[in-house]
Amino acid sequence: MRCPFCDQIEDKVVDSRESKDGDSIRRRRECISCGRRFTSYERIDEIPFMVVKKDGKREHFDRHKVLAGLLRAAEKRPVSTVQLEKIVDEVEKNVLDSLDRELPTTEIGKIIMRRLKALDKVSYVRFASVYLEFADVSEFMSELKSLVRSRTTEASDKKKKKR
Repeated sequence: MRCPFCDQIEDKVVDSRESKDGDSIRRRRECISCGRRFTSYERIDEIPFMVVKKDGKREHFDRHKVLAGLLRAAEKRPVSTVQLEKIVDEVEKNVLDSLDRELPTTEIGKIIMRRLKALDKVSYVRFASVYLEFADVSEFMSELKSLVRSRTTEASDKKKKKR
């Protein structure tokens, strides 16, 4: 490591500590030549996780972008930010756990829609209307009818369990 004071290369490590977030190591170094101390940080050089968009473009996975979409879908709904962040955490976990460094947005969308459907139907429909890119009102109505059917089935299943 080159000394920032005298530009010499030789130094010794005086102290090493892991950073608070655990993704880097902080090292206190002392220059052999001038005796002054300085700090260096070491990080793992990671290959970024990418998402493949519907049009084939690739971009870095951005959890803030996913959260922004969820916040828009759940605007003025009784859904907490904590609940939405749990969905984002699950999506991020799936991205990080995937064997490839790339995951199609269709996979991410399916995870989000499944979780939103269980959490809040209105937020689900809002998200689905953008994600599924409904071409016309009939496609939108078809999704709504399917949602109503599933809700009716859930209600009848609950009644059967109570008996």
